[in-house]
Amino acid sequence: MTLPATIPPTAELLQSFGIALGLGLLVGLQREWAQKRMAGIRTFALLSLFGALSGVLGIAYGGWALGAGLIAIAALIVIAHASELRVPEADSGLTTEMAMLVMFATGVLTVLDHRLEAVMIAGSVMVLLQSKKSLHGMVRKIGEDDLREIARLVLAGLVILPALPNREMGYLGVLNPFSIWLMVVLIVGISLAAYLTGKFLGPGKGTALAGFFGGLVSSTATTASLARRSGRPGACGICLAAIAVIASAVVFLRVIIEVMVTAPGHLKALLPPLFAMMAWFGLVAAIMHRLSEKQSQPHTDEEPPSELKSAVLFGLLYAVVLLVVATAREHFGNSGLYAAAALSGLTDMDAITLSTSRLVSTGHLETATAWRMILVSGLSNIAFKMGLAALLGARSFVKPVLAGLGIALLGGVGILVLWP
Repeated sequence: MTLPATIPPTAELLQSFGIALGLGLLVGLQREWAQKRMAGIRTFALLSLFGALSGVLGIAYGGWALGAGLIAIAALIVIAHASELRVPEADSGLTTEMAMLVMFATGVLTVLDHRLEAVMIAGSVMVLLQSKKSLHGMVRKIGEDDLREIARLVLAGLVILPALPNREMGYLGVLNPFSIWLMVVLIVGISLAAYLTGKFLGPGKGTALAGFFGGLVSSTATTASLARRSGRPGACGICLAAIAVIASAVVFLRVIIEVMVTAPGHLKALLPPLFAMMAWFGLVAAIMHRLSEKQSQPHTDEEPPSELKSAVLFGLLYAVVLLVVATAREHFGNSGLYAAAALSGLTDMDAITLSTSRLVSTGHLETATAWRMILVSGLSNIAFKMGLAALLGARSFVKPVLAGLGIALLGGVGILVLWP
């Protein structure tokens, strides 16, 4: 960080000191409430104020003065920590000590024309300190399998992704290794986040939440699982059907998010018909949920998080869809594109949505054709789940789920035909 050439005017200095003092009081309030022996509200206020003063001395006399202030604070922290360890049942963690160092640096930032950053950092420190119980409780709920999947996501997103070339290559110049793997990371991240959120909220939270998380993970897998469960004795067919319909409706929310991420410059042309489909499907799902409220709520089993093997298979599918769509556009025009979208959407909408949006963002596909392809894929996916439900489900499940998905399908056909 480059220090300013001169000391700021008195008015600005007083403002910086006031901000540093206030931020120290804010974090110190939490430490005082937590009854920490080492540092409370006064200590943190003085600490951040000393950071601001050290920043001024650093501006006036060079970086050595700032370094000396940091060394002095570090020495005081070491002495205080050593004294605290002699107290029986003392907390041996380093959270307060690290917070003190961060707040010293935050005080320095206030006089170096980085006040907004200082406020954001101090606020984050207070939130982290206050969230001890919830964060520790969250960690205790994460099992070994969950941690393994998180590690795989880190491997895919933070290790492999940066190493891939970010340029167009291959047939018709539509294959970008970085973009393809980025979509893999996106899908796995959404699925894992949905799984962990559902796990933290606990089972049996109701039809709406079960359908919502099922739609985020995989509406097709959710429908197949519910259809199989509908044959068990005592199963509530209308409740299971409502979960399946809600999960299918949530898919279009997921599609909209994917379009926003991959084609941010074309949202005005791509999103309105997709929003219309989501609204129509949401209305159908709300009615189904209302009808199921009078029935007993089913217990929903937690599904395991996505595996990296599935992500790699998705990446291959995504690349194949890119090639198929590009080839269809090159040789068969729009009719070939819609056929490719229908086939791709039978079991999964993510590949066609992400590949189509990517082609729009790179100028290889018109927006009017793109949203129709996505919608055709969605209608194909609905039809496939209707067949899946009819094949695997019990009668009490099949009738309501076919009614709900069928009405949604008719609305989608209407949007596809009548939208200008």
